[in-house]
Amino acid sequence: MSTSANFLPLILGFMCATGLSAAAQDPQPTRLIPVRTLVHATDPLAVDVVSPGSVELLLLDESGAVLSRVGAGAAGRIDIAQLMTPVRELKSSAYLQAVVDGQPTGAALVVQPLRGRPTVRTTMSLRPDSTNKYTRVIGWGSELLEGASEADLALQQVWIEGDEIVTSGFRLEPERDALLVTDRGALRVAMCPTQAPATVRNFMTLAESGFYDSTIFHRVVPAGRDGHPFVVQGGDPTGTGNGGPGYDIALEPSRLPHAFGVISMARADEPDSAGSQFFLCLSREGTARLDGQYCAFGYAIEGAAELRALADVQIQDAATGRPVIPPRLIRVELIPATPHQVDVDRRSRRIRGEEPPAQER
Repeated sequence: MSTSANFLPLILGFMCATGLSAAAQDPQPTRLIPVRTLVHATDPLAVDVVSPGSVELLLLDESGAVLSRVGAGAAGRIDIAQLMTPVRELKSSAYLQAVVDGQPTGAALVVQPLRGRPTVRTTMSLRPDSTNKYTRVIGWGSELLEGASEADLALQQVWIEGDEIVTSGFRLEPERDALLVTDRGALRVAMCPTQAPATVRNFMTLAESGFYDSTIFHRVVPAGRDGHPFVVQGGDPTGTGNGGPGYDIALEPSRLPHAFGVISMARADEPDSAGSQFFLCLSREGTARLDGQYCAFGYAIEGAAELRALADVQIQDAATGRPVIPPRLIRVELIPATPHQVDVDRRSRRIRGEEPPAQER
């Protein structure tokens, strides 16, 4: 036994003699810790509830609605699938939130069912004011996107009525936000696993590995073809617009609208061609046409002025959006998310941007 180990009983004895305990010296905040991150569909979903007091547990959807509730009880290990019957039936992510003395406390635990996506349906379309064709997403499985043409509707007759999608298991992990630290300031971005779980997982994995550190925003489009603010794009380690992580990820059917402060994945013409490049939207008017075609997976909840500052650069090449001096992404930090409130949609905290009058653009 080491010398330091010999002192441990003495230290503990002194603490007990003086009425002090380890918990009193270092009180543990309320936390929800999954025993396993990935769990098979029929296995227990074990979670350790760590708290100095009695804890109530709420299972919330993305709008803040209560799906299930476990009354206040002592901390310890529980099986949330046994105590909360709706868990096994989840089709999209939900949030397990601890409540102490009536107040939501600590970051929620994201409960994500592991499910595949519906088959993406596409057609070839002409770009506006151009003879060039591009691949347009028109639906998922047997469901068409809003605005599909009559020709698109005719295709539905040969589609299989719905794809069979099963739940293979669950992913349990504490909810985290992404802090994008740039040379123009920091933006806090809330992830949206309810809409794009695989895309969120990809972005967080790259961020955690330092992939985005010391990269640039290589494309800035302060005004799109319709004259409205468009996007700020980054995530390419080569800074050319052609780089990526060395793999592609599947496009997910996110219903998160593109709007000011929303983060979405950039890609080539092929729907399943995103990798690491992302863009931040500068206005709803300029990016609404991207809905359904690109995968929005999060939204900034802090940093409106910083986002505008990223877009306020001199452009070297209007055709490519290349800035004279590209803004820099110093690093991406993953930090604990703020607690979820009952009947409060966290998406309502998205930063808002007021577009300047046309004569000022």
